[in-house]
Amino acid sequence: EEKYYPAICKALTKAVVKKHFKGICFGPVERYELPNLWALNFVLHKTLGGGGTVSLKHDAQGKTLSSAMIRLMIDVPPSLVARKHSARPAKRTKR
Repeated sequence: EEKYYPAICKALTKAVVKKHFKGICFGPVERYELPNLWALNFVLHKTLGGGGTVSLKHDAQGKTLSSAMIRLMIDVPPSLVARKHSARPAKRTKR
């Protein structure tokens, strides 16, 4: 949703993503913003050992990396957290 995009952009920096992929990303991380899609695209250099078509680390479409990215936890501003309203049972009246 559009309202979350600024918070995601603020939280998902190149440094945060690089740290998340520590041990498999041996090059720089590039970040491309796609505000019309409310998305970010990250390029993790020196991660697949030569690229998806020549690497023994099979992840040609980045599906494994995207699944790992979903596990990255970020802080969400309180203003974006949905507040649950207490569900009060309806009062019953005698008829």
